[in-house]
Amino acid sequence: LEIGELYIDMENYEVFKRNEKIDLTLKEFELLKLLALNRGKVLTRNYLLDKIWGYEYFGETRTVDVHIRYLRKKIETDEEKYIETIRGIGYKIS
Repeated sequence: LEIGELYIDMENYEVFKRNEKIDLTLKEFELLKLLALNRGKVLTRNYLLDKIWGYEYFGETRTVDVHIRYLRKKIETDEEKYIETIRGIGYKIS
């Protein structure tokens, strides 16, 4: 799956940007994959929590925000933005 300069290898759980491998945690990879597979759709924090952490997870939605922040640091630059915040709702990749 390709989004701009990003290439997501879903079989090998790897992400590349301009042919350079980016090290992501499993949760970061799963978040990126889920957003990419639903490109253009807004995914709520609760939906992301359920899909990535599971229904048994009793943490708060801030967990998603923290992981999104770490993911952004690894894949984005000031010129290249991939993940859009939809205030009060969640996130999407356009």
